[in-house]
Amino acid sequence: MISRQVEELQEAMEGTLGKGRFHHTVGVAYTAAALAMVYEVDIENALIAGMLHDCGKLMSSQEMGSFCAEHSIEMNEIEKKNPGLLHGKIGAYIAKEKYGVKNEDVLNAITYHTTGRPAMSALEKIVFIADYIEPNREEIPDLAQIRKLSFEKIDKCLRKILKNTLSYLNTKNLAIDPMTQKTYEYYKKRVKKEEIE
Repeated sequence: MISRQVEELQEAMEGTLGKGRFHHTVGVAYTAAALAMVYEVDIENALIAGMLHDCGKLMSSQEMGSFCAEHSIEMNEIEKKNPGLLHGKIGAYIAKEKYGVKNEDVLNAITYHTTGRPAMSALEKIVFIADYIEPNREEIPDLAQIRKLSFEKIDKCLRKILKNTLSYLNTKNLAIDPMTQKTYEYYKKRVKKEEIE
């Protein structure tokens, strides 16, 4: 049964996010819940993290930089030049301060839902993947294969998404957060090790 907290968060997001972003958010939340069932992760936490993952995306790039400076949120050099990359960190701050989320795993899942990080928790992996595969996503290369893989081999799915993301960013000459590269290297090794064993 969906809790009152999740219902309230959904109502809050509907009132603050634009229509397209709200549909994406609901898609991420319920995709995360489905993955949580498969990987035996708390469904409520998956729904909360999914509902709030983009709550930091309501500012302009300039506002994001100012918000982080004002609230002592750490920024690396890439983030300073591309403040749009900060919405995960800002989202975690808003989730905690405005929506009362105390669970560290949920906050980390929001923080790292775009970059990932090495040695992610199961919930962090789930929200990262759900953001990429949710039903409202526009068609992207290998999406059907990645969706299938997400319910079968989570680390292999992560590696595939990270590889595609880095390839896309390189092709478009866009800035790459160092954390995304580190995360890819970590899961590339991890999956290779699993395949050998």
